[in-house]
Amino acid sequence: MEAIWKEVKAKIKERIPGHSYRMWIEPVEFFEAGESHIILSCPNFFSKKRVQDCYGRMIESELDQALGKKCNLRIEIFKKKTDAENHSMDFNPQMILPVANFQPFGGHLLRRDFTFENFVVSGSNNFAYSAALSLASQNHSNQNSLFLLSKTGMGKSHLSQAVGHRIMAERPTERVFYMTAEDFTNEMVHALRNDCIARFKEKYRNQCDTLLLEDVHFLTGKEQTQNELVSTIDCLYEANKKIIFSSCCQPADIPKLNEKLRSRLSYSLISSIDPPNFKARVQILKKKSKGKGYRLPDDVIEYLAQELNENVRQLESGLDGVAAKSSLLCEPIDLRLAESVVKHIARQHKNITIDVIKKLVCNEYRISVNEMVSHSRKQSVVRPRQIAIYLSRQYTDQTLQAIGKSFNRYHATALHSIGTVERELKENCAVQKQVEFLRRKLESGKF
Repeated sequence: MEAIWKEVKAKIKERIPGHSYRMWIEPVEFFEAGESHIILSCPNFFSKKRVQDCYGRMIESELDQALGKKCNLRIEIFKKKTDAENHSMDFNPQMILPVANFQPFGGHLLRRDFTFENFVVSGSNNFAYSAALSLASQNHSNQNSLFLLSKTGMGKSHLSQAVGHRIMAERPTERVFYMTAEDFTNEMVHALRNDCIARFKEKYRNQCDTLLLEDVHFLTGKEQTQNELVSTIDCLYEANKKIIFSSCCQPADIPKLNEKLRSRLSYSLISSIDPPNFKARVQILKKKSKGKGYRLPDDVIEYLAQELNENVRQLESGLDGVAAKSSLLCEPIDLRLAESVVKHIARQHKNITIDVIKKLVCNEYRISVNEMVSHSRKQSVVRPRQIAIYLSRQYTDQTLQAIGKSFNRYHATALHSIGTVERELKENCAVQKQVEFLRRKLESGKF
């Protein structure tokens, strides 16, 4: 019977794309057969669901043809334990309580809900999702690095952490490091100042099996950190380890990045994530509602999906806002309630343009638009210009090239301005207050 299953797999291999076969069908194995049924095994729940939904009928058809009779197909989860996994029964350094977040070896906690099962797959993210899932699997692949590319709030962090969750759940002895590029930089600086750089190098080059590094555009201009990261990446590549990078910019668009690091990042499989369409936004809201225990009528979900179309983070904000307001005011969740929440969240994209942002910022800082787009390097001009560029990226759909051109700058300079403001928002209270004031003006339409 096992020989028949191999024949069926060979036929299916001819009918579907090679990457789909390797990801979904190749891991499926024959388990048991009876007079009228056949049981196949999958390594995990998600694999089982995907095979059943996408390839179940094809498998049944090929089996019926090979056997010359009708058989009932069952797919179950039977995971073979490796020696390493058997050993981990005695000592598991990463076992946690079910209610806690996953704790990787280094960096931030992994969010409990950022798993593959909780990720809504659509046409805008299907390739990135498949690439991340493939990288998280044990299947040997020539491509061990992935570069997730998208604007804020599209799911980069979700997919990156989902890889960490899957690896730690299935292979708990593997060492997963999840952090931002800023964390990596700060840790390296601390190691240099405290004369323990050798320990730092040992940690990332020889004690890491999977590196999940977020926001690599933060490395712009940090030459020493870039050189260290290049060496780390080379060591991980040579040891066939896995790396996931994430950024809002293509490697070629990150300014002040040395060519060695740029080439390493570009070597990765670059997978972009686009904004979800209406259908995907509805699915996201339904899945998150179920996960949080909310009960929203379909018309409310569709209204939120229609109005909140920027990113997943905005959708979740609207969902939580509606549920919280309903609970606090003891009111039913209906369209009227949803409208009262959405009006404070949805941005007026039709009215907010780069020119509007320029004029608003110039009025507040008392400079002229001509000064803003000039080549002046006065701090009284540079700061407002950087903030205006940052807000243009946040509130318009224009590309970095278009934004830079509007300010008489190259796109690399525009990216540098955005990075500068993002850092100062974390460290400088004055800048935080200034930007928040301008945001309120834009979102209220008072410009």
